[in-house]
Amino acid sequence: MTTMHEALERAMGRQPDSETMRQLQSDGLAIVDVDTMSQAIHDVYCGILADHSHPNEKDMDQARQMVAALQKYAN
Repeated sequence: MTTMHEALERAMGRQPDSETMRQLQSDGLAIVDVDTMSQAIHDVYCGILADHSHPNEKDMDQARQMVAALQKYAN
């Protein structure tokens, strides 16, 4: 299975390496998909006091909406 990082590096014409991702992150970029976005939403908005330990359907729905909005404005 190809990771997001590997797919991005391949699309950029580079061989997968951790330095590329470190550089992108240090430049303020984040590479996300619905799964990583839902986990981030859960961590930020639900926090340690949440009544659930993993992203629930509401978190996943918010993640899908957030990814769609980011894709719309990233073009």
